[in-house]
Amino acid sequence: MNKVHFLGRLTKDPDIRATASGVSVASFTLAVNRRFAKKDAEATADFFNIIAWQNQAEFARNYLKKGLQIVVVGRLQNRSWEGQDGVKRYATDVIAEEIYFADSKKTEEPPTWEDIGLDDALPF
Repeated sequence: MNKVHFLGRLTKDPDIRATASGVSVASFTLAVNRRFAKKDAEATADFFNIIAWQNQAEFARNYLKKGLQIVVVGRLQNRSWEGQDGVKRYATDVIAEEIYFADSKKTEEPPTWEDIGLDDALPF
């Protein structure tokens, strides 16, 4: 079984493009905090390359922005290629199958109530 779950923040806005056949693809990097940090040390993060296809790419185009906290559910995929210098290179990407918002909604100022003066008649 190949399934991963990540909770993290986007390091920049997603890069959206289309394949030659018109299929939407989005790529972005997710910063995921490590669970434990050394004593008296700042928290550290790992950075994962995320690729989203078709509907998930359109979702990324419409709703994802730098700094937003999201959950990505997907699978790992390895790829390799030969660079211009003739050296074989490798990468592991996360292929997003599901994307969810993880930030709490930003709320407006709470409603204010008009003060009722002592001389005002109550409606009941």
